Amino acid sequence: MPVSEAAVQLDQARPISERLIKYVLFACGAISIATTAGIIFVLLFETIAFFRRVSFGQFFLDTQWTPLFADKHFGIWPLVAGTFLTSGIAIVTAVPLGLLAALYLSEYAKAGLRRVLKPMLEILAGIPTVVYGYFALMMVTPFLQHLVPGLSGFNALGAGLVMGVMILPIIASLSEDAIYSVPANLREAAYALGATKLSTTFQVVLPSAFSGIGAAVILGISRALGETMIVAIAAGQQPVFTLDPRVPIETMTAYIVQVSLGDTPNGTLEYQTIFAVGSLLFAFTFLLNIVAHRLRKRMAGGA
Repeated sequence: MPVSEAAVQLDQARPISERLIKYVLFACGAISIATTAGIIFVLLFETIAFFRRVSFGQFFLDTQWTPLFADKHFGIWPLVAGTFLTSGIAIVTAVPLGLLAALYLSEYAKAGLRRVLKPMLEILAGIPTVVYGYFALMMVTPFLQHLVPGLSGFNALGAGLVMGVMILPIIASLSEDAIYSVPANLREAAYALGATKLSTTFQVVLPSAFSGIGAAVILGISRALGETMIVAIAAGQQPVFTLDPRVPIETMTAYIVQVSLGDTPNGTLEYQTIFAVGSLLFAFTFLLNIVAHRLRKRMAGGA
């Protein structure tokens, strides 16, 4: 009997409930794939329409972004600079704190304390980002203005710091899982050779968990790149090509929010700009997620 016919007969012999569950699970997976395909199709369709009216040179070589003004410029770099500036500040804030928290939870905290502290840390991930945005605007920025000369009321520094607090649970939790999964025999071998707990942590455990930690950091970067409300509220909406964290800037996501408020007519060139910006942002996050996925596979293979 052919293998295919045997498989069909085996499937028919299963209870109806099992076959129903199989089809439901398949439908769930198909819906997620179809949704992703639909998003990509819409982005590509509108982005192609945008580039029929705006050249690649205008988009990638100009350093001014004023598509909503009378004097229109379509240089994407001010938005890219603002996005990477706030994301860079967030990563500089979140990576050291997240790694230290992960090391403490995995290597030094007692089991009971770990069960309490880790959920408390992950609560930060459940706070709405609009709350983070107003916290950055009303609390963090006024405090920083006493410390940083020339800091504007809307700035990349305050938004980036609060964004770092927002992504800290992602980096800390995933890094802690990677560190905790390092086999105990590696630690025991280091102790047997006379290594201290500190040297074992930094010379044995961290290198062994590097792939998982790297994936956590990259996922944190992807989350920071896609953040909307914090930068829309606290960073301002001025697309300036600068790396000065004290001045107002505009990120790619904040611009999409600005145009999507409803004042721009559907089908116009100004409206199509959000799809061009969204496609570039999608490309950035897609590449980062591919890198993170490969790092996680490397970690799984090493384990």
